[in-house]
Formats: sequence, C-alpha cells, structure tokens
Amino acid sequence: MSTHVVVGVDGSVPATEAVEWAAADARRRGLDLRLVHVGPQWLHEGDAGHCARALEEAAGRARAVADGVKVTTEVLSGNVVEELIRESAAADALVLGSRGLGGFAGMMVGSVSLAVAGHAAGPVVVVRTAGAAGAAGASGHGTVVVGHDGSDDSRAAMEYAVEQARARHARLHVVSAWQLPVFSPYAVAYSGLVEDVVREEQAAARERVTPWRQANPDLVITDEQPCAHPVSALMDAAATADLVVVGSRGRGGFASAVLGSVGHGVLHHVTCPVAVVRPRQEDRA
Repeated sequence: MSTHVVVGVDGSVPATEAVEWAAADARRRGLDLRLVHVGPQWLHEGDAGHCARALEEAAGRARAVADGVKVTTEVLSGNVVEELIRESAAADALVLGSRGLGGFAGMMVGSVSLAVAGHAAGPVVVVRTAGAAGAAGASGHGTVVVGHDGSDDSRAAMEYAVEQARARHARLHVVSAWQLPVFSPYAVAYSGLVEDVVREEQAAARERVTPWRQANPDLVITDEQPCAHPVSALMDAAATADLVVVGSRGRGGFASAVLGSVGHGVLHHVTCPVAVVRPRQEDRA
C-alpha cells in the first residue's frame, strides 16, 4: 500500500499550487509527501543550486500548509516524463502543475502532464488554477465529480473519488454521459426506438452506481445520466466541483476516453484540479 504523495517541483507558480494541493491532500488522508525536482542528466553547479532552492522553498510551503505531514525531497536527473512515471509506481498519487519551467520546461497541458497521465502507474492530479478550491484547506464546493461507465479504468477512478470524497467530507457526484446512435433525420419511425435507448442507457447507468452506494453508506452519492458528450457533461459538473476524477480510458459513453480525447478535453477545459486514474497492474490481473 502506498504511503506517500509525490509532487513534481520546479519553482514555477503552477508547481507551487500543486505542492499546496498535495500537502493538503496528504494531511487529509494521513500520507507522507515527497517532493522531486527532475533536472538534466548532467547537472551543472548552477542547475544544482536552482534545484535545491526550488525544493527548499517547496518544502517550506508544504509544511506551512500541512504542519505535521512528513516532507522529503530529492533531486532526480534524466528524462522528466520517464522519471515521473517511475516515481508514480510507488506513490499513492502523482501531483503536477499544469505548466512549468526549468526541469519542467515547456510543461503545459498537452505535453508532460498528458504524457505522464497516460502512462503513470496510478492517479495523476493536474492542478490548473490559482487558489484551487481545497488546496490549503479553504472551503470549496464540497463536491467531488467522477466520470463512470463501468470500465476497469472508471472503476479505479470511482475508488479514488470515493477516497477523496470521504477525506474531504464531500458529496460524490457520478456523471455517466452517453450519446445517442446516429439516426437519419428522416427516420421518423425511429422515435420510439430512440426513447427506448434513452431509458435503457439511463437505467443501466443508475444501476452501476447502486453497488457504490451500498458499499459506502457514509457518503452522499448523487448521479446524473446526461445525453451529452462526456467532456461537455464533465465541464458542466465541474463548475461546482473541488476535484474532477476520470479514468484514462473507458467504454460506452466514455468509449473515446483515452488521453487526447475525453481526458485531453477535460484537462484542457476543466479549471478545477483533475485526477486521471489508471488501474494499477495488480488491479488488472
């Protein structure tokens, strides 16, 4: 069982926000915090000094946000994406800012964060906004939103979302978006079939949430089954959320949920922190 949260640090403002979010998360869930800075494979003296200063400042900020949380730091060298993916293997979650500088040169949604989220061993949280709700214990909306379609990845996302909602004493809101099959606009005779499809899809989505309610009676779990594109549905729900959780891949309504489609769209358009969750290898067995 993982006992720590890892944060990528480079001294940028988004990375600092990621440190604050992760420190608060570690405190809520009783985990340690590990801060890493990934530099070039061959660090010059000036680069090493920058790395050390970035980590020292980040550690100070983390301790200010979450006094009592064990904070460790380490400078790593090598390829940023590869090193962060390697760190994710032993971490409960990996937290990143949406863009960075220095060791995360060019890091913006669509590059390092997308690459890491698509291949990390567990949850990757991308923190986009300044003062993200709940980052330092501030009151937020009190809601965690999760996209769910019954796939392995969305089940892993549900597990992470349940843990987050419980730690935050928040409501868990489950979004099961789906889209109608394409019918000819002249096929009036299909109107009854369309109504049947709507009822069946909504009933199946509601049924998938029932075991989660039964297994977590201490949580308030609400759900909706919008007939809409998954990105649009999650964007709407995210307007009043402190965290949005999605699986890295899906099926049915989330059939295109690979990074670059739904995950890509959510990371680009949702302004609150977003967690992308892949089932760990032991969970896939």
